[in-house]
Amino acid sequence: MTSDVASVGWRVATAVSGLSDIDRLSSGPFGALCTPVPGGRIEGVSLRDGRILVGVVARLGRPLPEVAADVHNAVREVVSDRRVHVSIEDVTPAPTGSLPG
Repeated sequence: MTSDVASVGWRVATAVSGLSDIDRLSSGPFGALCTPVPGGRIEGVSLRDGRILVGVVARLGRPLPEVAADVHNAVREVVSDRRVHVSIEDVTPAPTGSLPG
């Protein structure tokens, strides 16, 4: 595992985690969606041959296709030369008072 892979993985994780509709990154039901790095792993980001897979737990509120598009765009701002696949692994309730109505 090169430091470049770790650097890209951490940058992607930071960009996605900073989105308001994302509760957290998710490594999936079997923990396979991750990038091994020295000292551990980056949960929810997997760099594979020519593509990046990102798993997230979204906050309830906006339509999930829009949330997935935001994740995709955030990843593309970090890395533009790989295909991006987004998996919404789960949804958590929105914070109290944040849903309309």
